[in-house]
Amino acid sequence: MSVGILGKKMGMTQIFKENGERVSVTVINAGPCTVIQKKTEGTDGYNALQLGFGEKKLDKVKRPLTGHFKKANVKPSKNLKEFRLSKQESDKFNVGDEVKVTIFEKGSFVDITSKSKGRGFTGVLKRHNFGRPTMSHGTHENFRHGGSIGCATPARVIKGKKMPGHYGNAIVTIQNLEVVDVIEDKNLLLVRGAVPGSNQSMVRIRQALKKPGVKK
Repeated sequence: MSVGILGKKMGMTQIFKENGERVSVTVINAGPCTVIQKKTEGTDGYNALQLGFGEKKLDKVKRPLTGHFKKANVKPSKNLKEFRLSKQESDKFNVGDEVKVTIFEKGSFVDITSKSKGRGFTGVLKRHNFGRPTMSHGTHENFRHGGSIGCATPARVIKGKKMPGHYGNAIVTIQNLEVVDVIEDKNLLLVRGAVPGSNQSMVRIRQALKKPGVKK
């Protein structure tokens, strides 16, 4: 397992490759992230790095976290996330080091985790992609309904039935997104395709688990 990075989704745009291909990309302001804490097997039972991203005023930080940042001798961060690593990868970093967008290469693949947009209470057509019945004569007031939800046996609604309810506002991971470009001087990462969440939302980026390496 390799270290990841925290970032902020800026929005979507499109770029043109050298061969003229148009590519839709998501722009992410990735890092730099500061190593706030280093966990080891001896003290915590596993190896991990706690990274901080974004600045936060000292008077806005709660007292326990104030001591946490002072112990590491770093400035307060707005977002804190932990990345589990192998011992070999963990030994490459120390508290106070910066993790930059250069840990990713152009053509590599990443997994991105973020909180999806909250859409409130929605029906089955939008929530589960159900189809709509024909709008012909004889169809009575169930154009967007889910239809039957049970029968005489077992005389109850089975758990897991797809029904209307709260949609979105959940942690979602999109796997195997291609890194189209890395702009080091501006800490920008251009990723092919869409990333969950609204603009300005925080995202968590790691090397792809299922598709590692560089695309040929």
